[in-house]
Amino acid sequence: MKTPGGAQTKVLASVDEVVARVGGVSTKRHATVVLANGVFDVFHVGHLRYLEGAAAEADVLVVAVNSDASTRAYKGPGRPLIPEDERAEIVAGLACVDWVLVFDDPNVTRILKTLRPDVHAKGTDYTPTTVPERTVVLEYGGRVAITGDAKAHSSTQILDRLTKPLP
Repeated sequence: MKTPGGAQTKVLASVDEVVARVGGVSTKRHATVVLANGVFDVFHVGHLRYLEGAAAEADVLVVAVNSDASTRAYKGPGRPLIPEDERAEIVAGLACVDWVLVFDDPNVTRILKTLRPDVHAKGTDYTPTTVPERTVVLEYGGRVAITGDAKAHSSTQILDRLTKPLP
């Protein structure tokens, strides 16, 4: 169920647009919808494995990408390095991703309450009990899934290595 026309057409303007697209798919095919989210600044193999793992839980994978403003609030000044529209396009370019939206909120609670995905996927830096939005997901009858490989990759660590002198 991949969208023809490339990555750019998979980036949607709002959660309401995602609901309209995904709702039509879910109703017609009884598809499992999964929401994954992240900053995805300095995209690396850990990001790919997280999203591929989320896609394995889904018929439809929606990815919410933090806006530049929410990234700065979360990661601090100087981040993100890559603008939100480019990060969204990179994520949308992955074969495992169906839809992408950029969000300004500090977390995906509002998106979860509106979209009500069957599964909320988080990376392995969380456990099923430490996912911040866990209560929201359980309240509407969804489930939380931890996907990807062990947390051995980090954009922050990559940036630190780039800024330190070579031995």
